[in-house]
Amino acid sequence: MKKTTALLTLAVLFSGSVFAAQTGGFSDPKAPTISAPQGGFSAEETVVKVKQAQEMKDDSWITLRGSIEKRISEDDYIFRDDTGTIKVDIDHKRWEGQTITPKDKVEIQGELDKDFNSVELDVKKIRKLN
Repeated sequence: MKKTTALLTLAVLFSGSVFAAQTGGFSDPKAPTISAPQGGFSAEETVVKVKQAQEMKDDSWITLRGSIEKRISEDDYIFRDDTGTIKVDIDHKRWEGQTITPKDKVEIQGELDKDFNSVELDVKKIRKLN
């Protein structure tokens, strides 16, 4: 039992120095600082119209610009642009404290959810436009 305790104690002591060594690295005070990007993949945004969105494949990621016309249930709304309307599902957390009215222009990004006879956009991001 004493051997096990002694080995465990040694393992804990040495593992601390191993973890500490991993936090270091080369440091050159004369070198310029390089900031790593904080985001993920970024591609050119393609804004589509509601009419185009209704023809796209299920699970397509899209961006729409227009206005939210009205609320139809807890998380469901009607979104409108100059080509038509589409039902959008916006979870409460996606509003991020923004207050948006039907008069406001917005940009929404999300994933299309197509069934046999309906098309809906599951909104992941909403942004009020100036």
